[in-house]
Amino acid sequence: MRDHKQLKAFQLSDVLVIKIYQVTRFFPKDEMYGIVSQMRRAALSVPSNIVEGCTRRSDKDYLRFLEIVFGSLRELSYQFTVARRLGYVKDIEDFNFKKKIEEVEKVLGSLIRSRINRLRNIGF
Repeated sequence: MRDHKQLKAFQLSDVLVIKIYQVTRFFPKDEMYGIVSQMRRAALSVPSNIVEGCTRRSDKDYLRFLEIVFGSLRELSYQFTVARRLGYVKDIEDFNFKKKIEEVEKVLGSLIRSRINRLRNIGF
């Protein structure tokens, strides 16, 4: 079994979850079940799926979870764009979060590529 705590993608996304919860705390109350909920679920999905993927025995299953994580990151990025356009976050906050999301995406992309290469090398 893989140790998710050793993965940089997990570490970065774990920090991102806390920051998302902190910033969405100041969104309008009528968005609690709208964009706040969506953003929190997308953000929490990232490290959660990394953890679950790490428990999978096969690299193929592990890779499937990492691809789900990548989708959640893209979803979160879009939701931040919507939140900025609605005036819930400032441009600078949006920029900082986009940079953090992009950093996780880059690290995750490298991890996905390494898993794909590993699968190719063992004949999948």
